[in-house]
Amino acid sequence: MNKPTKKDFDKAITYLIEGIHADYSAWSYPSSVRVKPAIHLKEGRKFLKIIRDNSVWGFIALKDGSHKGLPLKFGDVLKPAGFNAPAKHTRGNIFNGDHSYYSWTGPNYLI
Repeated sequence: MNKPTKKDFDKAITYLIEGIHADYSAWSYPSSVRVKPAIHLKEGRKFLKIIRDNSVWGFIALKDGSHKGLPLKFGDVLKPAGFNAPAKHTRGNIFNGDHSYYSWTGPNYLI
């Protein structure tokens, strides 16, 4: 598999944000007016932080490497351990096409 490009990354992030909004719409009460949660991105050295309204939705790895002793691949999605740090385990990857690993509230817990 070829390494994803910046264009692939931007497209996957857009798809992820659209998925978060779609899941929120499915969860919220049916009405004619649906307010999407405000989503902001903040880039750091190793991770892209996704902020939904005023809380951290999750983190996405910006490069291959390791995190807390575990291997990490470009595009891996992690739950937040706090506002400024991701949790230890990967929950999914934005490039694999399967987006069942998250909801509008954040990446799912490990089973």
